[in-house]
Amino acid sequence: MAKTRKQPRPKAETPKGFRDYFGAEVTQRNDMLRAIAGVYHRYGFDALESSAVETVEALGKFLPDVDRPNEGVFAWQEDEADWLALRYDLTAPLARVFAQHRNDLPTPYRRFAMGPVWRNEKPGPGRFRQFYQCDADTVGSASMAADAEICAMLSDTLEAVGIARGDYVIRINNRKVLNGVMEVAGVLDPSDPDKFSHERGIVLRAIDKLDRLGPIGVRALLGEGRKDDSGDFTKGAGLSEKQIGILSGYIDSIAWSYEQVTSPIRDSGSGEWNEYILNQLERSVESSEEGNEGVSELRNIAKLVGAQGYGPDRIIIDPSVVRGLGYYTGPVYEAELTFEIFDEKGRKRQFGSVAGGGRYDDLVKRFTGQEVPATGISIGVDRLLAALREKGRIKAVAQGPVVVTVMDRDRMADYQAMVAELRNAGIRAEVYLGNPKNFGNQLKYADRRNSPVAIIEGGDEKERGVVQIKDLILGAQIAENATLEEWKERPSQFEVPRDQMLDKVREILAIHEIGQD
Repeated sequence: MAKTRKQPRPKAETPKGFRDYFGAEVTQRNDMLRAIAGVYHRYGFDALESSAVETVEALGKFLPDVDRPNEGVFAWQEDEADWLALRYDLTAPLARVFAQHRNDLPTPYRRFAMGPVWRNEKPGPGRFRQFYQCDADTVGSASMAADAEICAMLSDTLEAVGIARGDYVIRINNRKVLNGVMEVAGVLDPSDPDKFSHERGIVLRAIDKLDRLGPIGVRALLGEGRKDDSGDFTKGAGLSEKQIGILSGYIDSIAWSYEQVTSPIRDSGSGEWNEYILNQLERSVESSEEGNEGVSELRNIAKLVGAQGYGPDRIIIDPSVVRGLGYYTGPVYEAELTFEIFDEKGRKRQFGSVAGGGRYDDLVKRFTGQEVPATGISIGVDRLLAALREKGRIKAVAQGPVVVTVMDRDRMADYQAMVAELRNAGIRAEVYLGNPKNFGNQLKYADRRNSPVAIIEGGDEKERGVVQIKDLILGAQIAENATLEEWKERPSQFEVPRDQMLDKVREILAIHEIGQD
């Protein structure tokens, strides 16, 4: 008789491109999202929690082929019916929600949403297939006041979570301005938007590389192409010298804004920076109707944020913002953190972007057939958390609970009474629930939990009506570098009457600046 093959045990590992988040990370993220939600709520935005699963048709960007939807989303077909997919952002579901419930929702509809999204993309270092986004959008308003408000709210949000003024800048550009420049240069025909689309794509990608390639490298990509240091040749847009000359004025404006990022003009908070840039852009778009409309919108936004007290020290007009211009239809914004960090090779660099957004007036139209203006922002939650850690705004390790040790398992009710007293006073606490036989293991457990205090009450202490309170943080400091004399002068374990236990724990937590509920 053949033996039944033993079923192999499953591997205990996360799928490629995914990761697990433990206590401290989850707590830090939740605390930050709570602070962000407070700002959004103060601005009058309502929370929305939509389904994590959408039809691929509703997502719109990815449509099914013969066998399965294109790469980019996690999708499956259900009973030969519609293809379903995990949402890849929070904006596409918003368009579906507004179109579906528009008769019941106020217009404009102002909502914020926070949650995980999924991308079926190749993972890499720091790049995961599941990550958190935090969005705020206004749907149904064409007014530039909506865009100005989003930028002001983003500024308040960064400061609310701990990014100091001077460590960030919110940059605003407008797709219409670049369209106007390209119209003047002859690479955009307003009567035939698809004409020259290939050339425009190369122009956009080239301008996006300005900070890395410089004006000379970008101009090469506008022409025949560019050979890099390795000898690889990248084919350019093939524009004429005249066309390149027209686009060069816009490129020079961008280069100037890069050079002046720490300019006293910007840091002063006066309006000189914005006025200079707007005048430059006005010259670049010449007689283009769309281009001048874009400059007018930027001027309006600058006026509106200035009226609220947000000067160029926080919010600036900046033509260097080109990411996402292929998606947005008007103003586009980016929040950049300007403080320096060291990269993996030990080189100094600016932290970079943590949020982006803009106006997208075509998204809801897919469902309703009518153009519905919309504008919004999306914050990269993990990026912003990393920035807060870099600035020391978040502790690398979260503080654990006070641990009540168990010296006599028959007296568990006494220990539960102690922990209840601490919890009722708003102090995070737990009773050790492992095997209490080895007391040393209980203290090791408290160390692994990063507990600030351990409470000990054996039979002798019970008889005398006292408890031993061990300051674990001070104990670790003394063990690391204190002399015997210093150890004697600064004991880390205290004996106090049982009815003074709560006061002593509070005192130790206050010394170490550990908050209580």
